[in-house]
Amino acid sequence: MPYNIEIYKTEDGKTEIEVNLENDTVWLSLNQISELFERDKSIISRHIKNVFSEEELVLNSTVAKNATVAQNESGHIVERKIDIYSLDAILSVGYGVKSPRATQFRIWASNLIKQYLIRGYALNEKRLKEMASWSIK
Repeated sequence: MPYNIEIYKTEDGKTEIEVNLENDTVWLSLNQISELFERDKSIISRHIKNVFSEEELVLNSTVAKNATVAQNESGHIVERKIDIYSLDAILSVGYGVKSPRATQFRIWASNLIKQYLIRGYALNEKRLKEMASWSIK
């Protein structure tokens, strides 16, 4: 899966996370979500499990596999497939995790979504006006 990589940096500058963008969403691994929200991986895993067990989200559309390489105990490089989670899953977890970082990320994501919606509306409004003027002539 080819990714477009963006860097999300927290306001205090303590954390920078590579944010993978593909298919109009953000993708993060469990480790990245844990770092992002400053919570232990076990807490993030529990929240992820709850999101799917409560059927808030559909597993197949919000979780993907990503190949990564790591060095094993004997020093060999091995490829592993890890789960990565879409923005929908990240935000759902963020609403369950009570931390200043989770709140900060939700605000960042909400503002980003608003910007895209406003830009999309402006483009569509302009296009609709152009189409209306074509049909009048």
